[in-house]
Amino acid sequence: MDDVVARLRAAGCVFAEDEARLLAEAAADGAALDELVAARVAGDPLEHLLGWAEFAGARVVVAPGVFVPRRRTEFLAEQAAALASPGAVVVDLCCGCGAIGAAVSAAVPGVELHAADIDPVALACARRNLPHAEVHEGDMYAALPPRLRGSVDVIVANVPYVPTREISRMPAEARLHEPHTALDGGTDGLAHQRTLAHGATPWLRPGGHLLVETSDEQAPTTVEVFTAAGLTTQVLTCSDRDATIVVGAKPS
Repeated sequence: MDDVVARLRAAGCVFAEDEARLLAEAAADGAALDELVAARVAGDPLEHLLGWAEFAGARVVVAPGVFVPRRRTEFLAEQAAALASPGAVVVDLCCGCGAIGAAVSAAVPGVELHAADIDPVALACARRNLPHAEVHEGDMYAALPPRLRGSVDVIVANVPYVPTREISRMPAEARLHEPHTALDGGTDGLAHQRTLAHGATPWLRPGGHLLVETSDEQAPTTVEVFTAAGLTTQVLTCSDRDATIVVGAKPS
């Protein structure tokens, strides 16, 4: 293990001891451990090698090529859960591996959860993470069953919000190993937020909520987008996790 730690530390892994332990636990034997360490040293995300990521106190399944949920997004999930109650209809759009939906379901047992994404690899993970949800393949609202129109209590979405020009500056783990469709938010990073907001009201019940993660710098524009879509809007932040979200409510 000392050799594994040294190799990981030399590759720039800040938490080399912890990563060595996790990789050893995931490896069936010494040869498998060597392969995992070599992949990690080459830059593969730790979560892809382990097959899981920690999110909101639980392990969620992830696979190579799937967006790894970030700790900051736990705040988005917490706020969505705070607006839900048993029996509420909750939709996790652009769900990726389904981490947000899983966290909401764990916090509020009894919600009717729907999740949707365009990526079949991510959806395969979501189906494992959301065994009691309805998981749909398709682009945002087009993926949802028509019967949900006008009845959704909470729509939560961590849509891509990185400006296209900024992707090249992202850490290699994200830039090289996660799908750009899960990162690229268009010229100003808000293209998907506009689609999300302008399509929300026909699906929300009166008094229903739409929540999205954004950046501190983008939040004022996100508010404008939500307001233009007819939503009453507020910005919430969590300094501990460097998280900013915008919450919109459909008028009752």
